[in-house]
Amino acid sequence: MKPSMKLPFAILCTVPFIMVLGNSMLVPLLPVMRTTLNVSLLQVSLFITAFSLPAGLVIPFAGFLSDAYGRKPIMAPALIIYGLGGLFAGLSAWLAASPYYLILGSRILQGIGAGGTYQLAMALTGDIFQSKERTKTLGLLEASNGLGKVVSPIAGSLAGLIAWFAPFFIYGFLAIPAGLAVWFFIKEPPEQANHKPAFGKYFHDLFQVFQTKGLSLLACILAGMVVLFILFGVLSYVSDILEAGYGVRGLGTGLLIAIPVAAMAITSYLSGSYLQQKAGNYLKMAVVAGLVLESASLVIMSFFDNIYIFFLAIVVMGIGTGIVLPSVNTLITSVSSKERGGITCLYGSMRFFGVALGPPAFGLAMTLGRQPLFLGAAALVGLVTFLTATFIQAEKMLPPELLPGH
Repeated sequence: MKPSMKLPFAILCTVPFIMVLGNSMLVPLLPVMRTTLNVSLLQVSLFITAFSLPAGLVIPFAGFLSDAYGRKPIMAPALIIYGLGGLFAGLSAWLAASPYYLILGSRILQGIGAGGTYQLAMALTGDIFQSKERTKTLGLLEASNGLGKVVSPIAGSLAGLIAWFAPFFIYGFLAIPAGLAVWFFIKEPPEQANHKPAFGKYFHDLFQVFQTKGLSLLACILAGMVVLFILFGVLSYVSDILEAGYGVRGLGTGLLIAIPVAAMAITSYLSGSYLQQKAGNYLKMAVVAGLVLESASLVIMSFFDNIYIFFLAIVVMGIGTGIVLPSVNTLITSVSSKERGGITCLYGSMRFFGVALGPPAFGLAMTLGRQPLFLGAAALVGLVTFLTATFIQAEKMLPPELLPGH
């Protein structure tokens, strides 16, 4: 990486880190919020849904707008909106007599802002880094996202020692300066900043991309969505059994959950660095290998009650996820330069929906018993493994410079 790019890329890496705090930092504090606000379990869980669903819905529109008007004009204001939503939620909790609905509305505002953050950072990274360095930089972005997942439950638990609403202020203190830094310190490639496609032509070209590369794209999108669906579903299950079976809660839960997520973050960085030198069909092989690891870990979870073996399997699952995501990110951001924002943001929407649906889906499936739950999850990952092995054609998705021999 050129020395002149180190500061701009470091700023880009703060975007996925901040975005992932949006939900994960609140998870350890939901029981306290429920008691303090005197609301039901469903009502307090809406603090998560009110963030994730608007984000998932906004992401595709943010992608189109970023392809039409540039990444920075969308991403910088989105970060500021995200931060302001956090500040409004914190002030509502601090000053209002009945703050529940004010917090809920602020979380919706945060979600709208979040829809223009991480996926556009991925797309802008794809714009800036045109060589095999793209795989490494996308791996670093994914590692930054994973680091946020590691830090957020611990940070949320520690902030909660000050006040149950303290994490809301952290969003504002981090996201607003990050939005200003994106605007003032990151320079977009001229061809991207000046690229303003006509609405009809843009969607015609996007349709053409899906006509020629649709099965490969859909297999990649499904792989990214499912690994995050499984990861967050399993982590929610673990949080429940730690409290119910072992009396571990709060900071202790945050620290234990951080272990598999740290494994994912480290693996994302290492696999991105390694695959930078390989690319081509190695990316497809990495996706398949990561999914196989994930499926195997779920089978182990279904048959072993021992908490140490169970946690070891979760760490293996985190490693599998860390192998899958940088490879999928590279394939998706490489498909088309002109429609990169739209395609990346469609993928981002599916990732958000995977994260949002994992915990409730696992919560409902827990009534079936542990073995049906984890064997069913393993079967789902196995199906996705088959689809990726069958339909991903890396040579069609990647530009020439990312193929062997270049």
